Amino acid sequence: MSAPRSPFDNRRYWESRLREHYSLAGVGYLRLGRRYNEWMYRIRGEVFDRVVKATGNRQQAAGWSGARVLDVGSGTGFYVDRWLRLGADVTGLDLTEVAVEELTRCFPAARFVRSDIGGHLSEIPLVPGSFDAVSAFDVLFHIVDDADYERAFLNIAALLKPRGWFLWSDNFLRHPTERVTHQVSRSLEESTRAVEAAGFEVVERVPMFVLMNYPADTTSKLARLAWTAMVAPAALGEPVGWTLGALLYQVERALVRAKRESPSTELMVCRLSV
Repeated sequence: MSAPRSPFDNRRYWESRLREHYSLAGVGYLRLGRRYNEWMYRIRGEVFDRVVKATGNRQQAAGWSGARVLDVGSGTGFYVDRWLRLGADVTGLDLTEVAVEELTRCFPAARFVRSDIGGHLSEIPLVPGSFDAVSAFDVLFHIVDDADYERAFLNIAALLKPRGWFLWSDNFLRHPTERVTHQVSRSLEESTRAVEAAGFEVVERVPMFVLMNYPADTTSKLARLAWTAMVAPAALGEPVGWTLGALLYQVERALVRAKRESPSTELMVCRLSV
């Protein structure tokens, strides 16, 4: 009889990965290299700007200026930087010491804490009910334990002010949940159930990628193989990755505006019901 498998150590995995690859590739699609990932983050940034600015206009006349924002899974600070540009008072939370160290050095205008959003609320060194918005982009699908995943939404709700905003991205599968060692792509039904159980209402869901990221939200083996073949050259070297990313970028930025549903990552905007 084989020995039982040890639980996946999320923190250890990310400490090791980010110490070796503290870059947009390290927090993104590592196999495709830094330059391809830079083009992918251009798309993420444009979708963020469009959706988050529109959400801010719903909140107050001044948008996000002066709002208290918590960014979960801050990584290399891509979204921290964008929140700061909007005038927000930003706190970043990350599972790893390496990220908190680097972020503190790179973003002196923000505050950073090391904690696990899927842990117990009492162990998160933040004041409940103190944030106007929480963001968690490409983060929560890395919580592989289902109990921790559900607890993360409860913690986020507890940290928000009444009617606070929650903006996050995931794959939102329209077929059953898919699991690998360090990531779980959950179904749209499962994700929606988790946010609603925490007291959120879903306001909108828009594509963050259509073409440039893995088409997790399809069961077609042909579509997945075609995507893999399309992006495979990026792994040959950074110049090739840059060229491929540049070619796909203009198409992708048009697709994320035109499409209402995506075969890949989407951004969901939620708001506390009370």
